[in-house]
Amino acid sequence: MTEYGRGQEGSEPWHPQDPYYGDGGWEGQQGHAGHQAAYGGQPQHYPQAPQQPGYGDWGTGQQADYGQAQQQYQQQHYDQQHQQQYDPNQHYGQQQYAPQQPQQSQQQYDSGTWGTGTHTHVQYPDPSDPYGQQAAAYGAGDQPDYYGTPDAYPPPEPPSRRRTEPEPQRADWDPGPDQGEHAFFAGGGDDDADDDLDDEGGRGDRRGRGGKKPKKRRSGCACLVVVLVFGGGIGGIGYFGYQFYKDRFASAPDYTGDGTDKTVSIVVPKGAGGAEIGRLLKAKDVVKSVDAFVSAFTQNDGDKIQAGAYLLNTEMSAKSAVEMMLDPKSQNAVMVTPGQRNIAVYKLIDEKLGLKSGATLKVAKADYKSLGLPDWAEKNSEMKDPLEGFLYPGTYPAAKGMKPETVLKDMVGEAAKKYDALNLEAKAKTLKLDSPLDIITIASLVQAEGKTTDDYRKMAEVVYNRLDYGNPQTYGFLQFDSTFNYAKNESNIDISESEINKDQDPYNTYTHKGLPPGPIGNPGEDALKSTLNPTDDGWYYFVATDGVSKTEFARTHEEFQKLKDKFDASRGN
Repeated sequence: MTEYGRGQEGSEPWHPQDPYYGDGGWEGQQGHAGHQAAYGGQPQHYPQAPQQPGYGDWGTGQQADYGQAQQQYQQQHYDQQHQQQYDPNQHYGQQQYAPQQPQQSQQQYDSGTWGTGTHTHVQYPDPSDPYGQQAAAYGAGDQPDYYGTPDAYPPPEPPSRRRTEPEPQRADWDPGPDQGEHAFFAGGGDDDADDDLDDEGGRGDRRGRGGKKPKKRRSGCACLVVVLVFGGGIGGIGYFGYQFYKDRFASAPDYTGDGTDKTVSIVVPKGAGGAEIGRLLKAKDVVKSVDAFVSAFTQNDGDKIQAGAYLLNTEMSAKSAVEMMLDPKSQNAVMVTPGQRNIAVYKLIDEKLGLKSGATLKVAKADYKSLGLPDWAEKNSEMKDPLEGFLYPGTYPAAKGMKPETVLKDMVGEAAKKYDALNLEAKAKTLKLDSPLDIITIASLVQAEGKTTDDYRKMAEVVYNRLDYGNPQTYGFLQFDSTFNYAKNESNIDISESEINKDQDPYNTYTHKGLPPGPIGNPGEDALKSTLNPTDDGWYYFVATDGVSKTEFARTHEEFQKLKDKFDASRGN
């Protein structure tokens, strides 16, 4: 660091720009009178000058004669400073005076050597300083002497000892927001703050005629807010406590009895639980609350409620609603059975939806392309119904107020999903069939003619063997009664040969080789899987020997003739 004015016999008192400014090491020390700075008690900063001989040899630890360098500097700038009054915000040379008063010797102050001069910071002569006279001369000027006046500087102290003078206490003092009393409870606000500013700045006295500031008013609003807060808290606790009590101990809201004469239809999706069903019923005003229905659902075997459509009364007790949904008579659903033809399904839909007979059939013919058929399910000119084989067996919601196309879309969508899972397009190539539609057609024949799963596999082999036009038994004719009955919309097993031979319908497999134009019903899962996995035992013929449930198979025409004679005997022929 730069040590201005430090000689061999002692050190200069505190200097504002000294890097050790504020160092606790100065605490308790007073400068010696014989070693004070020469320029008004204020250690000076001088501009950086070229190094002169003897001006501070820091390498050897010896210092040059500081007074000589000080005298030269003062002589060069005396005239300029004599004409310009010192301003603490101006730069003297290249250094700026610090506005803080340097440490002075208490001895100088007591002895009356506090000097006056042309600047606010005056010269303090030091008897031991060989250049003291020069400094005193420099401090003389035309400026008034402030010694002994209110404008004079008080004796400085080291930085570590300086304390802020306490403000005098007022007799009428009242703690404000910053003295422990919140402004809200003091009744103060922006107006009070403006009053304080005016009083401090001397722009006016708003304290009243007596010169005293009025007492602060306590606002009743604060008390009201406190009451509201505590009251709201107590009310909230009471409300939630009541809700907790209701949820744990009180009964859920519920209707009584079997409800009104007004009925509504409810569609329960697959996998729906008690809470979901309860929300559906509450939305239609069947039950009064979901909680009541869930409770009745749990206590009355509600898990046995099947997916489907239900016709229920409004404003029923939860228990009555569960019991009614468990009754099959209340279900509004269409059940498609394996092998069932579309014409029968359409009729059921009309009945469930309360439509005129034939309404659903009309929609099926007009809108079949928009119901979700797979791309490979193309209609040919000889097909009687393009949706045949695509109303997949199962139970589907069908209640009044629903549209026929909604019910049909559910059925077709289920069929498309099942067929896609079986990968019918790839299986058709493996089985050397033209399209997946041929698989559905064969499955519908298997479903119509077979009785058991074992029958289905043998029946599928019969179809595949007969489709070979080069076989020595049938030469490509299927000769199934079921296809003839489909064309006639009948289910007759007593068909004469003359009747069969006269009919030339494309679905008559007695007179037309190969498969019929399309499926003859809606095959179930067992028939489909059997069609994809037929037996390989050489079957070409089959006969329902008892006419009802027993089917027997033959490999040759001779064996078939024996089975036919057995069938005739069972019929009394």
